[in-house]
Amino acid sequence: MSELSKRSTVYFDPSIHQALRLKAASTHVSFSELVNEAVRLLMREDQEDLAAFAERANEPEISYEALLDDLKAHGKI
Repeated sequence: MSELSKRSTVYFDPSIHQALRLKAASTHVSFSELVNEAVRLLMREDQEDLAAFAERANEPEISYEALLDDLKAHGKI
């Protein structure tokens, strides 16, 4: 671990903790590295979601009722 690493206490569900320990042992990757990578992936997904929302911000809105009417008019329901 680098000098810039920070220590934190995290409480895991026992079955998740066991799964992480087994994965760490079988892949020769530390528990901390697995958790850090999982958090990075989650944050990357959030960033992608926010970008997708921003791209669609100017799209016209349609009510649920109007959507159902449109689907019915086009034979989808």
